Amino acid sequence: MTAFSLEPAQLAWCAELRALAAERLHPLADKGEPGHVNRALVAELGSLGLLGRLFTSGALDLCLMRESLAYACTEAETALALQGLGAHPVHAYGTEAQRARWLPRVTAGTAIAAFALSEPGAGSDAAALELRAEADASRGRRSSDPSQGGRFAGTPSLTAAPDGPARWRLTGEKCWISNAPEADFYTVFARTTPDAGARGVTAFLVPADRPGLTGRGLDMLSPHPIGALDFDAVPVTAGDVLGEVDRGFRVAMGTLNLFRPSVGAFAVGMAQAALDATLAHTAGRDAFGGKLRDLQAVSHQVAEMALRTEAARLMVHAAASAYDADAPDVPRRSAMAKLLATETAQYVVDTAVQLHGARALQRGHLLEHLYREVRAPRIYEGASEVQRGIIAKELYARQEAR
Repeated sequence: MTAFSLEPAQLAWCAELRALAAERLHPLADKGEPGHVNRALVAELGSLGLLGRLFTSGALDLCLMRESLAYACTEAETALALQGLGAHPVHAYGTEAQRARWLPRVTAGTAIAAFALSEPGAGSDAAALELRAEADASRGRRSSDPSQGGRFAGTPSLTAAPDGPARWRLTGEKCWISNAPEADFYTVFARTTPDAGARGVTAFLVPADRPGLTGRGLDMLSPHPIGALDFDAVPVTAGDVLGEVDRGFRVAMGTLNLFRPSVGAFAVGMAQAALDATLAHTAGRDAFGGKLRDLQAVSHQVAEMALRTEAARLMVHAAASAYDADAPDVPRRSAMAKLLATETAQYVVDTAVQLHGARALQRGHLLEHLYREVRAPRIYEGASEVQRGIIAKELYARQEAR
């Protein structure tokens, strides 16, 4: 298999995923409450074995999953992706105990994961994060006192305090965190060494019911939950560290390098859905004594939509293949794939809306849904401007090394 073609088995699997998304996942997505975790949908992803593939497949398979699900059910795609994003650091950098405790539940769809990196003052500039991990030698206390905070405040908890002595206390805020405040655990990035930039950040696995951890939902355009988290001296131990102390930025970037091409795959899935809807509409709609497709202005726009979608797909596949091959230029390829695919999807969906006319903006129309969904990927996991910065940095570094 090359980056430029898929094997018959892969194409068949993509078709099967699109059918499963339409027949089994979309009905569950329709029953979900916007702004809240759809646990029934996540559980079905688990029963279908798709969540387990997050940890056994390569980057290309992840892209094929995300594109195929996005084509038929964006909510299912997002639910799967967020499980992967939140739990991948545990899979890749966690201890044996951390993996044994959480990954089986993530795989089954019974535990919701979240990736907590962004802050009110540190979104695109992730190295500027200010959530503090301050040294504290006191031991954690098990408590069901509502004043201790936590998502399950007021009820007995098995994880409300860490096992053993708390080495740090987390204080500060995270913002725009997908699945917050309803996740069961968070991969949290906090500053363990002040004024050290990216080199002073540590990744922690923080169960949602730790004392001092509270959250609130944000009223966002997205149908899935996005919230803010408040850390009031939340205790964490050495056993909660993911990877190494002060090297958490590597955990974050390693995770994003894997998932950035697949964000592009999500975008490609939406673009393909918009393109197919436009082909059907323009072929059947009567206009000016013929069909819309007979108008050269229309047919050329459709051709441009198809061209850009296929180019984005190829770049996504190439970036994912580079990741799977452990190529040295993964950051550049990942950034290029996310940038091109998300910008392409925005163009394709917008053009599809234009060619459909007012009907595309009616609530419940596929394109009305895609029009709302397609905007956010150009911002999260590194905005388009950040991707351009990464690409330029990598290019100049390579030029200087010659």
